[in-house]
Amino acid sequence: MSRRLLKSTAVTGGMTLISRIAGLARDISFAGFMGASAHIAADAFYVAFAIPNFFRRIFGEGAFSQAFVPVLSELKDREGEAAARRFVSRMSAAFAGILFLVTLAGVAAAPWLVMALAPGFLQDAAKFELTTLMLRLTFPYLLFISLVAMCQGILNSFGRFGAPAFTPVLLNLTLIGAVVWGAPLIEDPERQVLALAGGVFVAGVIQLLFQLPFLKGIHMLVWPRLKRDPAVSRVFRLMLPAIFGSSVAQINMLVNRLLASFLVTGSVSWLYYSDRLMEFPLGVFGIALATVILPSLSFKHANGSGAAFSRTLDWALRWVFLISIPATVGLVFLARPILITLFQYGAFGAHDVEMTARALMAFALGLTGFVLVKVLAPGFYARQDTKTPAKIAAVAFGVNIVLSLALVFPLKHVGLALAISLAAFLNAGLLFRLLRRDGVYTPRPGWAAFLARVALASAALGVLLYWGAGETADWLEAGILARVLRLSLWVLGGILCYIAMLWITGIRPRQLSAARSPGDGLQ
Repeated sequence: MSRRLLKSTAVTGGMTLISRIAGLARDISFAGFMGASAHIAADAFYVAFAIPNFFRRIFGEGAFSQAFVPVLSELKDREGEAAARRFVSRMSAAFAGILFLVTLAGVAAAPWLVMALAPGFLQDAAKFELTTLMLRLTFPYLLFISLVAMCQGILNSFGRFGAPAFTPVLLNLTLIGAVVWGAPLIEDPERQVLALAGGVFVAGVIQLLFQLPFLKGIHMLVWPRLKRDPAVSRVFRLMLPAIFGSSVAQINMLVNRLLASFLVTGSVSWLYYSDRLMEFPLGVFGIALATVILPSLSFKHANGSGAAFSRTLDWALRWVFLISIPATVGLVFLARPILITLFQYGAFGAHDVEMTARALMAFALGLTGFVLVKVLAPGFYARQDTKTPAKIAAVAFGVNIVLSLALVFPLKHVGLALAISLAAFLNAGLLFRLLRRDGVYTPRPGWAAFLARVALASAALGVLLYWGAGETADWLEAGILARVLRLSLWVLGGILCYIAMLWITGIRPRQLSAARSPGDGLQ
């Protein structure tokens, strides 16, 4: 089982890596096109894109997927694929209908949404008007991408992970095309950013169409039929508490954007770019791992395999620490070199690099917490318990608000990033505590030695990167080729150093991928 999960995680992570690389190319094109601190278009676009993206996380990848996948997995395993097809037909009709109404409401209420989520923009009439117009173009993205998430949930339930993980590449390529070919078609420079908003809409349609052949390949491409179904009702009941619980990180980011809208121009963009880089390892590994284990945990719960359920969680948690801790070290010590290499061109200046780097380091400190939440929450969702993570998320959300208000004054936008990181660890800690208390998860032997070895290897990595990063001025003065080669050298050297230290301390690949109990051999 562990080998199959690891292979599926590798496939999902590999496709997600391609998507993140395309996303970095997209952000590089954005940075050169809009910059961060000098152009109101940057802050306006990121808010206009963040609002439908937030609702997408709720209706699509978040609450819906976490309620839909366990129900579909259980139905498929117990009643067969014919019953699963009927369920998908009825679920898609009901879900699409709700999304259509929400989309209409969002387009109509665009000015009020901007007013509520970025009130600081009211101080600049041009920024407020531009954000409202772009939001009306981007909001329909919610309809298409949420249906994409449903298609991806179906494919994941049938063990198909590659195509769903590749799908976001299409969004990134479409938006790059909007920068390169769409924007020049608009004569007014201040309005060229509207091409990006139109690109978001087009990308939603393309991503949905991309799913259809893969659904047909597993005989799950069915016509939507609106009909009462107990399983559909159960999904919506499970969704209600999960709407908040699964999207607490996005709610926190929206709150931070609200507070950042009162700070100096550029603060919203600095948070955006730093969050995007932090989400690179989170998406490539954390979300990939969570995506893979949810169907597996749902199957084990449906079959009453409590011991196997616990072993799967234990296996996943070991990989969380194995990857997220060195990733944190890398982001902290290479924050400025990464930002200079990727973004410090055109309108994105040295000041933007420094401000974004500070936020990135604050976000990086919470990376392990973010990944832990992604992996621990399926331990509840797979058992069709969406209320408990929602209650925990409510506590974490409240703490984030308090911390944000306390830290935004002395630390500005960096305090907002740090508040989210601290709240993520609280969220993860409470999820872990309840899984242990209820006997759902029992750690396998060898955790203390395992964490000590990971910590030692990560410390060696930190020493190497601290020495290798050098002075920021040297990176700023270097040309693009020198930057890329130097950064690639230290990233590759850091990976080899970390792997070598893991080997020296006694960790072997077979101990984390073998089908035997994941704890064996790690004492």
